[in-house]
Amino acid sequence: MILVTGGAGFIGSNFVLDWLATSDETVVNLDLLTYAGNLANLCSLQEDPHHIFVRGDVCDQTFVSELLERYKPRAIVHMAAESHVDRSIHGPGAFIRTNINGTFSMLEAARAYWSSLSGNRREEFRFLHMSTDEVYGTLGKDDPAFTEDTPYQPNSPYAASKAASDHLVRSYHHTYGLPTLTTNCSNNYGPYHFPEKLIPLVIVNALAGKSLPVYGDGQQVRDWLFVSDHCAAIRTVLANGRPGETYNVGGWNERTNLEVVQTLCDILDRLKPRARGSYREQITFVTDRPGHDRRYAIDARKIERELGWKPDETFDSGIERTVRWYLENEHWVKQVQSGAYLTWLDKNYTQRATENCT
Repeated sequence: MILVTGGAGFIGSNFVLDWLATSDETVVNLDLLTYAGNLANLCSLQEDPHHIFVRGDVCDQTFVSELLERYKPRAIVHMAAESHVDRSIHGPGAFIRTNINGTFSMLEAARAYWSSLSGNRREEFRFLHMSTDEVYGTLGKDDPAFTEDTPYQPNSPYAASKAASDHLVRSYHHTYGLPTLTTNCSNNYGPYHFPEKLIPLVIVNALAGKSLPVYGDGQQVRDWLFVSDHCAAIRTVLANGRPGETYNVGGWNERTNLEVVQTLCDILDRLKPRARGSYREQITFVTDRPGHDRRYAIDARKIERELGWKPDETFDSGIERTVRWYLENEHWVKQVQSGAYLTWLDKNYTQRATENCT
């Protein structure tokens, strides 16, 4: 079996669902169920004996060690993290605790467990750490995309906390020999994405007749990766990646934020049109967030060259699938929109100065 941390979050739950759809190998799913962790994402696994959910904190090293001794996984896939830049600006402490201290606790527990193994079980054990392209900083319009050798220049508390965790993982391989793997991915999108992030927020707000907030001039560029493609990449790295190596995972889909919002409006105009006019009429520019990186782009040639992975979805096909999923699962959206979430939206968007845009 494998142990997955953060397996009730957006990427984590998609990974667990995809894993159990293609394998009968048991997943022990460790998640604290903070605001973005949602067991409803995994309701289809309620009767599946291959899914073992454990509520717990990655920062609790003793608890994690007990889990490892009880279940004896062949691998750990460490996804648990605070991951929203805006939240890291308002409250960086949670990011330091989970992303740095939590990764340290996981590494310490994993090192002790791995050291107790012998033979093939020790040789085949892996610790896969999922990270982000934001550790590399920002790019100019014509700069080459991030490679695995790009120097780290994190520009937000979130990115800095992930950079620190990446360095810890690297050090545990080089110092202790722990067989680690690191993946740095671009912006994910797809089903079960918590509606504070750009794509689900736009879909949900558009359907509710609310404004569609776009930071600054909307010309920030991101590389978009469909979440199922990312899950396939993680499985590939876990199976065939070289210990100690880092693999960048991207979708080869650079788009400005404004282009993404306009594309979503156009798809909704076709699939669920308004009574009159276009959803584009709801677009509003809001004051940009502090230190907003201008462009991210991933060079994913290493993982394709060495491991044979490349994304299946184009941006057009993936974004269409995403919009259709949200239209078909409005009950899920309503369930996750708690009072705390609505308060957060008001703090981060509504209170900013706005101007209409068509």
